[in-house]
Amino acid sequence: MEVANRIVAEILEGVKEKVQAGIETRELDELAEEMCRQRRVKPAFKGYRGYPRSICVSVNEEVVHGIPGARRLKAGDVVSLDFGVKYEGFYGDAAITVGVGDVGEKARALIATTEESLYAGIAQVKAGQRLSDISHAVQTVVEGAGYGVIREFVGHGIGRSLHEDPQIPNFGPPGRGPALQVGMTFAIEPMTSMGSWQVRILQDGWTAITQDGSCAAHFEHSVALTENGVLILSRL
Repeated sequence: MEVANRIVAEILEGVKEKVQAGIETRELDELAEEMCRQRRVKPAFKGYRGYPRSICVSVNEEVVHGIPGARRLKAGDVVSLDFGVKYEGFYGDAAITVGVGDVGEKARALIATTEESLYAGIAQVKAGQRLSDISHAVQTVVEGAGYGVIREFVGHGIGRSLHEDPQIPNFGPPGRGPALQVGMTFAIEPMTSMGSWQVRILQDGWTAITQDGSCAAHFEHSVALTENGVLILSRL
């Protein structure tokens, strides 16, 4: 899983460098797929439950699962990149949100708070803590800054499957759910919006957008709970 997630991080970094005004989102997908071929790994999302591409590219009000296509990015867009691979039977999964050029102070603050909430959740990954301590930490940071925390999508276990139990909501009271134990591996992924937490799915059956059209952000790391504490697998 360390290798799988390092590859995910490297490819996300490569795709991030190409996020610029004028590029089509399908070009980002083609780049991610080519980088998978170079590393001889399988893109985890392509064909998963019928998803047609290798990476999810979600722009502005799109929260998650945006399908790359002919859309051209423009200055001021907020772009979430969600990506995973399968390597030697194990999965890696991570997500980042970046701006195209100057996105403005409000969008920068949303992006920064979402990333902060991810690390707040990761900080709760300790032996003996409860699963919902992760959820509560994320919600506290996001709502404390005045943003909405998306409730319809969750983090998850990860390992030999892309999505495993348990589900990890990004909201809820602390002290609930199973106790965390050494050896557990999770993908923690807060998704946020400038407005309401409510979403709807577009006709493509995949793309989730905020109901009120407000800007969204998404960060994700795959982590492992080891005897020496939490290890962030998908960080370069």
